[in-house]
Amino acid sequence: MKKIEKFDYRGNPGWRMFRIMGEFVEGFEFISSLKKSVTIFGSARFDEGNKWYKEARKLGHLLSYKNYDVVTGGGPGIMEAANRGSFGDGKGDSVGLNIILPEEQRINPYVERSVAFHYFFTRKVCMTFSANAFVYFPGGFGTLDEFFEIATLVQTCKIEKAPIILVGKDFWRPILDILENKLANEYATIDKADLKLITLVNSAEEAFQIIDKEYKKKR
Repeated sequence: MKKIEKFDYRGNPGWRMFRIMGEFVEGFEFISSLKKSVTIFGSARFDEGNKWYKEARKLGHLLSYKNYDVVTGGGPGIMEAANRGSFGDGKGDSVGLNIILPEEQRINPYVERSVAFHYFFTRKVCMTFSANAFVYFPGGFGTLDEFFEIATLVQTCKIEKAPIILVGKDFWRPILDILENKLANEYATIDKADLKLITLVNSAEEAFQIIDKEYKKKR
């Protein structure tokens, strides 16, 4: 019997494009069903003993009980904490947009609804789509990338204006100082008004109050 070899779409740009299109269709269909959602970002390296893990879990809990769906990348750390807080008894869903890796599919046990992506960029686009607010806990390159991308999309009016909330003053204040002192004042590469798109807080309660207040203003 002739051996049937597994088709490798990676060597065929045309087939790769179809897979990308399919991920966008499935992803947008999934995320567009969430009418009241908050997307939460942060480090995957924090465990449950970490201060920001605890705050992310608290925020997930507060949001879920006010009927917000909590959206994360579905992985460990801050993502797990936010999903964990919204899991179970709340009114909102605990949602994960996870990435398929060669050795494992990293998804935390507190995700109630999920969709999986092969490509990081299709996943990131879907995570920025239709959220009522974006919340950033301390994190690494990925978190910073997601923060600056959302800030750029809101600044350039490519997505609807929504709260961009940074949680953790010790972590984020030095970064905001660079934006204000270097980019806005010294080099004038951004407008000072652009900094008003961003709100810095230090607790889950502060973040929740901003999110809920802005949501109610639009209703």
